[in-house]
Amino acid sequence: MAYMNQERKAKITKALKPVLAKYKVKGSLSVRNHSTIMLTLKSGAIDFIGNSNRVCGNNHYQVARGFKPNTSGYDQINPYWFHEHYDGDAKDFLTEAMNALKSADWYDESNAMIDYFNIAYYVDINIGKWYKPYILEK
Repeated sequence: MAYMNQERKAKITKALKPVLAKYKVKGSLSVRNHSTIMLTLKSGAIDFIGNSNRVCGNNHYQVARGFKPNTSGYDQINPYWFHEHYDGDAKDFLTEAMNALKSADWYDESNAMIDYFNIAYYVDINIGKWYKPYILEK
């Protein structure tokens, strides 16, 4: 059963701090519903939304599915497909951040074929908030 507590959050914070500093991104961690660790990126030197708009806008599959550029300043990262939606520094940062978020004894022994879900905890990354957009700093 997915469970997140303050001890795990402290381990994740320790692993995540160097990644945020390396890429000059400001973010905060929070625990949601005792099952999810959530990283909210507030500002930084990486243009995540512009990067995603460019990568997805040049992807035939995304365009065929009706891709529309994000203009809101807020986005939620799909933890399973972010490698397909970002490139360059944005992809590198998200890869390292995801590894740091999974540093507190994370495991996933789920099997959707038999409707069995067993995961240590869920991981979410948000770029900005719906009421406070991500700020790109140069």
